[in-house]
Amino acid sequence: MATEKWAVAHIYSSFNNTLITITDLTGAETIAKTSGGMVTKAAREESSPYTAMQMANQIADKIRDKGIMGIHIKVRAPGGNMQRSPGGGAQAAIRAFARAGIKIGRIEDVTPIPHDGTKPKKGRRV
Repeated sequence: MATEKWAVAHIYSSFNNTLITITDLTGAETIAKTSGGMVTKAAREESSPYTAMQMANQIADKIRDKGIMGIHIKVRAPGGNMQRSPGGGAQAAIRAFARAGIKIGRIEDVTPIPHDGTKPKKGRRV
């Protein structure tokens, strides 16, 4: 019996768009990728949870054809001196992968955290 293949799903989710990239375990070779603009034509819907679900379902079909049965997930928000919480598409994409029958290994947050880099934009006036 052959061992089942695993991959890494990199989910970048901001408030404007959601990007899903599937790579091998080293992260060197891209197996499949999609973005909100490839699924919907309305710019305001690129980051919506429904669009993220559709993206995850499409990617699940592609990777299943290539023999991948499980994925480790790395969720990323814009980070740096911008928002540190991922948009609504990240959670919806993870649920869609699980519903599509893809095994989920680790879920990791890889949002970049600043170590006192550049000065952030002016704050909102309250």
